[in-house]
Amino acid sequence: MTARILIGTCSWTDKSLVESGRFYPPEVKTPAERLRFYAGEFPIVEIDSSYYGLPSERNAALWVERTPEHFTFDVKAFRLLTQHPTPPDALPKDLREGLPKPERGKNLYPRDLPSEVRDEVWRRFADALLPLDSAGKLGVILFQFPPWFMPGDESRDYIAESRKRLPQYRIAVEFRNDRWLSERNRERTLRFLSDQRIPLVCVDEPQGFPTSVPPIAEATAEIGLVRFHGRNAATWAKPGATVAERFDYLYSEGELAEWQPRIERLAEQTEELHLLMNNCYEDKAVRGARQLGTLLGQAGGPPPEGPQGQQRTLF
Repeated sequence: MTARILIGTCSWTDKSLVESGRFYPPEVKTPAERLRFYAGEFPIVEIDSSYYGLPSERNAALWVERTPEHFTFDVKAFRLLTQHPTPPDALPKDLREGLPKPERGKNLYPRDLPSEVRDEVWRRFADALLPLDSAGKLGVILFQFPPWFMPGDESRDYIAESRKRLPQYRIAVEFRNDRWLSERNRERTLRFLSDQRIPLVCVDEPQGFPTSVPPIAEATAEIGLVRFHGRNAATWAKPGATVAERFDYLYSEGELAEWQPRIERLAEQTEELHLLMNNCYEDKAVRGARQLGTLLGQAGGPPPEGPQGQQRTLF
């Protein structure tokens, strides 16, 4: 089966993108107008605001209203759920008040929360995405784990638990530690994800760092994903570098062409393939997404129709 291929970016609201003036027309000024415009150019986008704070059901409903029928949203998991340090202020007020006093002034990890608070965070995250799911617009929930999330039984158990916590959704996993896909661990990691039917997020990113995951193309579920982070090696691991500095990178046509045979292989192994540009500085992600679409022979425009209609495919 040839995959339905969706190409987009990892944000439509990035400040530097808006301020660049090179994507949104001058008359497109409000958040609603920007999402509608974006959705006329690309069939998919990744929501990253859900990493910094729990999403709301109201916002999810608005995203549904402002996009075409077959538009797709991938959603980044809330940082507490991926074991990143989370400031207490990122939690709703009532949940903060349920924390033991010593925990209220420091970054939180799942182990710091009472079980009832931890369960409530999972429940609220899941409930907030119901409008997207009901409308058929929810793609995957991206679990991007931190560099200190090492391969081992405890980590694999946590991934399996995350899947069980969100039974009606599809989760996907991106690693930030090269040991998961080293020669020693690669086969076991891929087998584990395949057994769990969890998509591996393939990545393009600077190499040579402990956080560098090799640019392999492997499908472990019916949905495949590739995220392009850019290749700005000078700032990738630079202490104090801002997010903008790390992802300030414009792909060349040759660099994207390296992925064409890998994408073709993934498209033969999956039913749907998400290709997302995360070099979100000014309009570089947008330009990369358009360039990738041209390279693969996919024109821009509104989303391809869903499984019940005529699908736009590449291969």
